[in-house]
Amino acid sequence: MLGSIAAFYAVMTPYTKVEESFNVQAMHDVLYHTHRIEKYDHLEFPGVVPRTFIGAVVISIISSPAVFLMRLLHVPKFYSLLTVRLVLSCVTLLSLRLLRVQVKKKFGHHTEAFFVVLTAIQFHLLFYSSRPLPNIFALALVNLAYSLWFKGSNLRTLQALIVAAVVFRCDIILLLGPIGFALLLSRSVSLMEAVKYCVSTALICIGITVLIDSIMWRRILWPEFEVLWFNSVLNRSSEWGTHSIHWYFTSALPRSMLVAYPLCMVGALLDRRIVPYMLPVFLFVVLYSKLPHKELRFIIVSIPMFNVSAALAASRLYNNRKKSGWNLLYILMLGAFLVSLGYSAVTFMASYNNYPGGYAIKALHEADSSGNEKMVHIDAFTAMSGVSRFCENEYPWRYSKEEGLSVEEFQERNFTYLLNEHRSISGYKCLFAVDGFSRVKLQPQIPPLSLVQEPKVFAHGNMRDPDILSLNWPGCR
Repeated sequence: MLGSIAAFYAVMTPYTKVEESFNVQAMHDVLYHTHRIEKYDHLEFPGVVPRTFIGAVVISIISSPAVFLMRLLHVPKFYSLLTVRLVLSCVTLLSLRLLRVQVKKKFGHHTEAFFVVLTAIQFHLLFYSSRPLPNIFALALVNLAYSLWFKGSNLRTLQALIVAAVVFRCDIILLLGPIGFALLLSRSVSLMEAVKYCVSTALICIGITVLIDSIMWRRILWPEFEVLWFNSVLNRSSEWGTHSIHWYFTSALPRSMLVAYPLCMVGALLDRRIVPYMLPVFLFVVLYSKLPHKELRFIIVSIPMFNVSAALAASRLYNNRKKSGWNLLYILMLGAFLVSLGYSAVTFMASYNNYPGGYAIKALHEADSSGNEKMVHIDAFTAMSGVSRFCENEYPWRYSKEEGLSVEEFQERNFTYLLNEHRSISGYKCLFAVDGFSRVKLQPQIPPLSLVQEPKVFAHGNMRDPDILSLNWPGCR
């Protein structure tokens, strides 16, 4: 069930946004340029901080047989994007399955069933499962760590967290610390054993990531150390916006967990077995709340553990549903399940309409099938809202993401098409506009919510090109 939902999300919203750009471009380049590193996208557009290639390389290797076959059959590169997304989702869900199996062994099959149901009716966890973010590569390792923790393999738990922290997301240190401290306090591991295993694992991982990423970036570096320095020491991440200290608890977690959010608190009260596991994860979110710049993806690794606690509460309500008082609570819980499902459906529709750049380049390719050479300029907003190298076609299409061009400069350049956020540009005809999600509006009818869309990306054609003017375009309203 979880695999079907995750695959549905990947197929229906195949495009990627700016946060995913490094890994999605890296996977494209590994698959299509292989050893020709000079052609890789990151050398031209390096981003704010360097990221590791390890996750992209692993997913690309797994995907390569299918992509090789598609290249032989001249299948558009777009389907390679779907392939790598689905492969990543399989890896994420495999790690979630390992956790689910341990939940069944430790807490019973009812808790396991509710763990799956709660995960299924939440939008964000499964939606993100196929997103090529460093957080999702780390999530797979954290899910593995949780399963090992439930299993009692405490040193392996620490090792999995160290791999996630050293290679993919340095902020997993904030989770490693509380879990390691809890294991030491409960005498589940000895200090000397923990130090020996953790230091050796960290040194091996540092060696691997420095070796691979120094080759790919063409300079000696450890990507996650640079990220740690940028975010924590320089505190530069706040330049991308800040939220209040309580935002994770009052906005991010309620929106992402839905009915599981109150249930996870009840679960900790009803079944004390989960408290030693839930408390370190709770502390992880508390510690992360100190960083001004906040995004849901930063704490997404906490949601599976909170879902386990919520599943314990749901299982207790289910088992006592025939008792007086409990039956009303059980009915309220089922109603909350339906409300959560409805909220996830609305959130999915908003996300579906949140990639205007991807839809714009697809519409442009479909509209012009001539064999004449075409040069398309893609501005920053269009690239950030769905366009990646997987969306590009072969000759006669060529693409430019040259930055810093003013609106007036486009008239002096010989671009065939422009995809940008400007409604009108001198020397170009507005051919069509692609709407994108703007906001949710309440309305006094059924359904009570409606999604408001507005034009986000505009396609322009060079008025000096008679072939463009001869085609039938819908125009811009």
